[in-house]
Amino acid sequence: MSIRTKKLASVIKKDVGEILQKDYQVANTFITVTQVRVTDDLSIAKIYLSVFSPGRDVKPIFEAIDQSQDEIRYKLASKIRNQVRRIPELLFYHDDTAEYVNKIEGLFSKVRDDREDSDDVHDSNPS
Repeated sequence: MSIRTKKLASVIKKDVGEILQKDYQVANTFITVTQVRVTDDLSIAKIYLSVFSPGRDVKPIFEAIDQSQDEIRYKLASKIRNQVRRIPELLFYHDDTAEYVNKIEGLFSKVRDDREDSDDVHDSNPS
């Protein structure tokens, strides 16, 4: 990734984050832009979102964002039009990294607990 694409990705991350928080925030839901990857030709920006929505399905939130892609792109254009010739196409993806980390941590905890139980059984048996 070139310096130019990194800078543009950083600008898009900041500005799209502000747009989503200002205009697309649902009650008790937090939308965070976790990562932006811009293609080398600057035509496509893949935006990864983390959605924290306790007790709610995140699918409708992503559907609403997908339906508003053109509007979000227009708002982004008004913020960065002096920095780029062409506003990249925005593609939104669910970033499930946090869920994956929690799952892995849960597996490690289970292994640790199983080991401790196994060690307790071996310690109590006289040899």
